[in-house]
Amino acid sequence: MTRWGILATGNIAGRFAEDLRLVPGAELVAAGSRTPESARRFAERHGARRAYGSWAELAADDEVGAIYVATPHAAHHEAAMTCLAAGRAVLVEKPCTLDLATSTELVETARARDVFLMEAMWMRTNPLVLRLAELVADGAIGEITSVQADFGVAGPFPPEHRMRARALGGGALLDLGVYPVSLAHLLLGVPQHVGSWARLGPEGVDENTGIVLGYGSGAVATLSCGMVGETPRVAAITGTAGRIDLPAPFFRPPSATLRRAGAAPETIPADLTGGGYQYEAAEVQRCLAEGLRESRLVPHSATLEVMALLDTVRAQIGVHYP
Repeated sequence: MTRWGILATGNIAGRFAEDLRLVPGAELVAAGSRTPESARRFAERHGARRAYGSWAELAADDEVGAIYVATPHAAHHEAAMTCLAAGRAVLVEKPCTLDLATSTELVETARARDVFLMEAMWMRTNPLVLRLAELVADGAIGEITSVQADFGVAGPFPPEHRMRARALGGGALLDLGVYPVSLAHLLLGVPQHVGSWARLGPEGVDENTGIVLGYGSGAVATLSCGMVGETPRVAAITGTAGRIDLPAPFFRPPSATLRRAGAAPETIPADLTGGGYQYEAAEVQRCLAEGLRESRLVPHSATLEVMALLDTVRAQIGVHYP
């Protein structure tokens, strides 16, 4: 049995709590927030036995074996460090932190303390996405020549909203663009070239961003994210012998279409039980049961390599956080 605590009480924390009910051997025992009342309401809503009005109190609960950190981006580092210092296994919401330096500090701290740490990039634990990665690795569409993916939402968001607030790590890139970038990384690894452009809003965060990644193999990834219009949120993986199409939302696809050269299209369905967060929780529990300190599905190396890419893009488009 893995007894979970959830740190933060917002929308994504609630979705994770609901999906946790679907994970065998999982139990939500505690919730933590910066205010006792918020923690109490969340605990009552989701069946947690205890509620704490501070992160440190949640981390100090010896019955809690793993903590899901669901704060806004800017608080990920502080919250995760609090949990790691208490010896708790940590699943920290993506992006891991605001930049490579603080993500590296988290990884190094987890390793030094011999504590499990995983970024909650749930797309990389999705069974259908993993199946498609296997098909690509097995040569189902030949050698990859391009990856295309987009994630844009319509908004509008007021200046104080976390999507626009610089102090909260706002902007399309870290909140939405991390998905297309992570998909390209999953399939192609680290690029040799990074090019990007963005329109910045009055708050100094990116509203509409385009990214082109170039690889030594000759493959390219064309990616976009934004918060000024709803894009298709689809992905296409093209190879020398076929293509895989992912419908919306590509990071939690309801199905995929495999188009092999000279053959009829094949539809690969997905198991749509739950919201999709159960797979990352199950991966944490599998790792803990096996005594692992990092996941092979979302390894520390992938987290840091993607974070380095996001840092490069932010530098190119001129987004800087306080």
